[in-house]
Amino acid sequence: MEWYLKVLKNYVGFQGRARRKEYWMYLLINQIIIFILATIEYFADIDPYLKGIYYLATLLPALGVSLRRLHDTGKSGWWLLVALIPIVGIIVLIIFFCQSSQDGENKYGPNPKTA
Repeated sequence: MEWYLKVLKNYVGFQGRARRKEYWMYLLINQIIIFILATIEYFADIDPYLKGIYYLATLLPALGVSLRRLHDTGKSGWWLLVALIPIVGIIVLIIFFCQSSQDGENKYGPNPKTA
């Protein structure tokens, strides 16, 4: 939960680098919350406003951590636009997000593992 809160506190931080653990833990907790909200909406028989509000509230933090994760692998944040290519774009991003951190300091800042 600490990784999730760390991303939310740095919700418009598009500079720097994010470790794999930070990115994947944020994604995991985010998906758990979405599942809980979807379950509540289903059993309470309400419109999907809860998920919509949650998506909007976490849009900037999700973009921020994704950009920082790309920075950690030495790639520009513009690589997020590859997601617009159906199927292949998402696969490419998943591969980038799974890559190890670039050793040492890169143009986006110091390695968060050693900082």
